[in-house]
Amino acid sequence: MEWIIGTLTMLRRTVAAIALVIALTASVSMGFAQQSAPPQPAANATAQAPAYPADVYPDSGFRLPLPKRDELDAAGKKVYDDIVGPGNRSIAGLRGPLGVRVYSPRLGELSSALSQYLRFESGLPAGLRELIILTTARELDNRFEWTAHEPVAIRAGLSTAAIDVVKYRKSTVGLPEEEAAVILLSRQIFQKRKVDSDTFARALKAFGKRDLVNIVSLMGVYSATAILIDTFDMRLGPDQAPLLPLP
Repeated sequence: MEWIIGTLTMLRRTVAAIALVIALTASVSMGFAQQSAPPQPAANATAQAPAYPADVYPDSGFRLPLPKRDELDAAGKKVYDDIVGPGNRSIAGLRGPLGVRVYSPRLGELSSALSQYLRFESGLPAGLRELIILTTARELDNRFEWTAHEPVAIRAGLSTAAIDVVKYRKSTVGLPEEEAAVILLSRQIFQKRKVDSDTFARALKAFGKRDLVNIVSLMGVYSATAILIDTFDMRLGPDQAPLLPLP
């Protein structure tokens, strides 16, 4: 009898050991398969652009709803029509800074007139004008402003070398004197909040009194625009890839 009981005990232990080995082997195999196989997307996963924050309106892309013409007063309607009209040179239209300024029609009218003069009527060459705008956007890390103007700068004939010097904050050595002078001037203005005598003298020699005043004023206009963009959290459209790397 004792022999039978002992034999049964040994059989139970053997079966348990075999079961444990089988379980461990299966577990290792599953783990290896999971590590080897590439991750699979969920069945309902779809490629979508990141959603806007809760306080950003989808129709405008910023923190105010897209202006509706019939809800504006006479002054607002005039500014609105100037933005959407055929002669306007705005890049972003109502989904940009002008869409915010419509809410203050007189401001929109005055700021548009100043921007129009400095950009198109002051005599600044198109490529230099866009370089001024890009240097301002880069020093203020304003992605919306940069992404709007980099393609315009390329069409205006600004070299990719100059664009890369600004975008990646490289040395200005090798650039034409006027381009280097603008970049160094903007870096001192925005980084140091002060322009030293040598940098000022270099810019004055490159541009003369009138153009230098207009260049710095254009930087000021786009600084104000950058503040507006940041405050109202203006976002790129869903089809726009950001062109400015941020820290």
